[in-house]
Amino acid sequence: MRIPIGLLGCGTVGAGVVSLVRRRADRVADMTGLCPVVQKILVRDPHKDRGVHFEHEQLTTSAEDILGDPDIQIVVETIGGIEPARTYILEALTRKKHVVTANKDLIALHGPEILQTAAANGVSILFEASVGGAIPLLGPLQENLTANEVTDLKGIINGTTNFILSKMTEEGLDFDEALALAQELGYAEADPSSDVDGLDAARKLVILASIAFHTEVHLSDVRVEGIRHVTASDVRYADEAGYVIKLLADGRDRNGRLSLSVRPTLIPKSHPLAHVSDAFNALFVRGDAAGDLMFFGRGAGRMPTASAVVGDIIALVRNLKLGVVTSWPYALAGSRKPVVDFEDDLYKFYFRLLAADQPGVFAQVAHLFGELRVSMETVLQKRVAGGQAEIVIVSHEIPGRLAHDLATRLRSMPHIAVEAVMPVEPVNE
Repeated sequence: MRIPIGLLGCGTVGAGVVSLVRRRADRVADMTGLCPVVQKILVRDPHKDRGVHFEHEQLTTSAEDILGDPDIQIVVETIGGIEPARTYILEALTRKKHVVTANKDLIALHGPEILQTAAANGVSILFEASVGGAIPLLGPLQENLTANEVTDLKGIINGTTNFILSKMTEEGLDFDEALALAQELGYAEADPSSDVDGLDAARKLVILASIAFHTEVHLSDVRVEGIRHVTASDVRYADEAGYVIKLLADGRDRNGRLSLSVRPTLIPKSHPLAHVSDAFNALFVRGDAAGDLMFFGRGAGRMPTASAVVGDIIALVRNLKLGVVTSWPYALAGSRKPVVDFEDDLYKFYFRLLAADQPGVFAQVAHLFGELRVSMETVLQKRVAGGQAEIVIVSHEIPGRLAHDLATRLRSMPHIAVEAVMPVEPVNE
């Protein structure tokens, strides 16, 4: 028996979905007795070359040809962005069609509305591809780890920034050079703001945290800081001190109180996340029963993303055979755990200062650290051009609020410029 699918959008990912559904249809039919078939595809230009030959699929420029087709039971959205994707998905759910989407922006910003609409109409919406490309993240959090109370999520979940920071680490490039290389190789968009300013990772963290911590999470709950200010000097000094700089998505649940951030962080070289390089992604998960787990793989790309989308399609086909609807209970209960100020969290902190290379300047810095009762774990000092010196200090653990106050006081001192302040992730917590 055929299960007709309607595909909204046929760009890079959509074309990969068409190709992979064809390759896996017979296997799914053998497993379930149901054969998924892409029947209609919404496109802007039916004559555009998409790198895939359309055999029996009907191309259309009208969404109603899919949304209004009573035979289509599954709608797959690969348009991206907020509108018209949101309108199409809500309409499909209202018409009692199951939905698969790879749209992280939409799920992060409108997830509760979409999930509640699906539940109200007795249909499923799946979005594994919205976070980690081919890496299975949502499925394990939603199913395999439900016996656990998940307390920590720590992830490198943006391939563009990880590529940039990896090249800065491995080849000594500065930020602008590494970004240009990422754009040349297709890892970064012409406007890379969403990636390098941390917004892409923050939206993925919203989705992950909502599922892992069983609560509604908003983008405004996440403290976001990008990597534009990270310099080759920071990367070099971090390396000397035994660390690697990564854009880290960090979610914590401490007794029902959440802390959520995306920011450049120094990670000890002994930590598994320190070895995630190039455009790869990884998520480190801690559960009270399972302990520490790490998921690793390619987080983007045509076929990796199509892999997750088609995996969701197959899960839906199996559910249709069994008469099961996937539910997301947290979205219906109206649960909302409080989010604490990240400034209350304890971290070691990295400070890079530019100071006049003259007697007594470091003594003033040391005196201020002592006055605020901040002890130093690591100190590096090097002369640079122009009669100045760079001073790098890694503190022992202090609240984020104290690190902020210390940086403010340092900026008010004569002959001192604060060039960088970043948290340091502990090896074990």
